[in-house]
Formats: sequence, C-alpha cells, structure tokens
Amino acid sequence: MKKVLTIGEILVEIVATTRGNGFLEAQPLVGPFPSGAPAIFVDQLGKLGTPCAIVSRVGEDDFAHVNLDRLRADGVDISGIEVAAGENTGSAFVRYREDGSRAFVFNIRHSAFGKLRPTTASEALIDSCDHLHVMGTALSAEGLGAMVMEAARRIKARGGTISFDPNLRPEILGAPGLRAALEDVLSMTDLFLPSGEELFLFTAGFDEAEAIAALQARGIRSIVVKRGADGASLFERGLREDVAALSVEEVDPTGAGDCFGGAFLSFWLAGAAPAEALRYANAAGARAVTRLGPMEGTSTRAELDALLAQQRG
Repeated sequence: MKKVLTIGEILVEIVATTRGNGFLEAQPLVGPFPSGAPAIFVDQLGKLGTPCAIVSRVGEDDFAHVNLDRLRADGVDISGIEVAAGENTGSAFVRYREDGSRAFVFNIRHSAFGKLRPTTASEALIDSCDHLHVMGTALSAEGLGAMVMEAARRIKARGGTISFDPNLRPEILGAPGLRAALEDVLSMTDLFLPSGEELFLFTAGFDEAEAIAALQARGIRSIVVKRGADGASLFERGLREDVAALSVEEVDPTGAGDCFGGAFLSFWLAGAAPAEALRYANAAGARAVTRLGPMEGTSTRAELDALLAQQRG
C-alpha cells in the first residue's frame, strides 16, 4: 500500500461558544482542538488505516501535545514533525457569525511552523513515501512552497502520485509567485480535489463541463468537485459519478472538506470503485460536521459504515 505524505501547518483551534462578528469583546471559549488542514487530512487517512505521515513544526508546549498525541494515536507517522524548544505552536481563534461564516484570529506565521525548513527526518520521509498530498495554502509561503514543490518533483520522478486540494482563501490569491506554483503542481497532479468555484481557478471562462474536459486534457486522472451541502461529483476517464449530501445535523463544518479528501484518497489509492470511494468520502465529510472541533469528526471505517447504514434506514 502506498504511503502518503503531506507538508503543512499544525495548530490548535479555540472556538467561541457565542455567535457574532469577531473578538472585539470577551467571549466564552472551548478548546484547544487539534487542527490545521493538512493535519486533519492526514488524521483521516490514518484512521482509515492508510500509511501516512506529515512534515511540520510545532513548539514545545501543551498545544503541540494536543496534536501529536492525537495524530500518533490515529496511526499517523509523526517522525517528520520538528518540536522546537522555546517556541510556540500555532493557533486559531474562531467565532461563527450568524450567517454561518467564520471570523478568525490566526497565529501561524510567527509560530514555530513559520520557521519550517527541511530536516534530516523530513528528507527521509520524502524518500520513503509514494504519494504527496498538496494543499494550495502551502504554496503561498515562499519557504514552505519550495519544500512542497521539491517533494512533489522527487516523488513524481520516481513514479509516485500527487493529489492536490487548492484549499485557497480569497485573501491569499494575490501572493507573489502563487499562481505559477499552482500551475506547476497542477501539471503533476493525478487527483484534483477542488471545492466549488476553485474548479475555475485554472480554466477561466469555461462552464463546468468545459473546465473538466480542459483539466483532463492536461493529464489529470481523477477530478472530484466538492459541493458542500450539494454533495460531490467525480469525473474520471469519461465517467461521472454524483452523490447527494447526507442528512445530518451540522455542528461545526470546519475540516469537513479535509475529511472528505482524506477518505477519498484512502479508497482511491486502495483501488476502490469510483462510486464506492465517493460514497465513503461523502460520509466522512458529513460525519465531520456533526462534531465540534475540526479534527473531532475524523472517522474510522466502522463509523462510516454505521452512518451509511443509518442513512439507508
């Protein structure tokens, strides 16, 4: 079975229990929850039994242990996570607005993760893994982006595969060099996992069918469009599979897309039928929103089977 590597941020998330616009006054809080899009993604892989690892950097503090203990317990190889003495692990304070959108206060750039650089352990992991999962946000930081691109080239050169989730916030789209880096990764991508309008980042002016055809013409084997409450669609070698969203009570949507992607990749790498991979990924995303905390909703196969059986009932 292929071993999956991802490179990116690990942080804790602390959530306001009231709704409103930001943190301009004191709020009751809950957390810390283990978080970071790459960490959520790789935790979901680990829970499904797919060999996986993450390269990151954390401080020597309680927030680091919240993450390290969870990832280790869920089967993730954490040998590539550098623990930096005297530094702090990243954090994000989150408050939901009344319309369901989120206001964030981030401390990532100046945390231990902001000084991530190649290490002996990270280099060894790149050499031992067969698949790289790339998050678009990782390409917006110069040093981190260079690490990701180097790993992608090395893994691809020896016959490995690449999955790519743009995962881009609008405010970072203008980052210097980001557009060129996105195009470079896309040229190596085997599995593309855009959310909604991200599909058109690389095919401006096309409708969905034309955008899919243009991306497939570039050599992308599988494209999965995540549509949130409208389900998801898979496009692969002339095949289209659609799946409707499951009926669940939403508590916290943060991390649902990462759980979806991790579950889909797990089944995709195992050679599952496209419809099966999409069905389980859809269940993973749905189950994720029923738990408070971004990594609290990652799922085992048994938990996904139980949710799917409940929905059929």
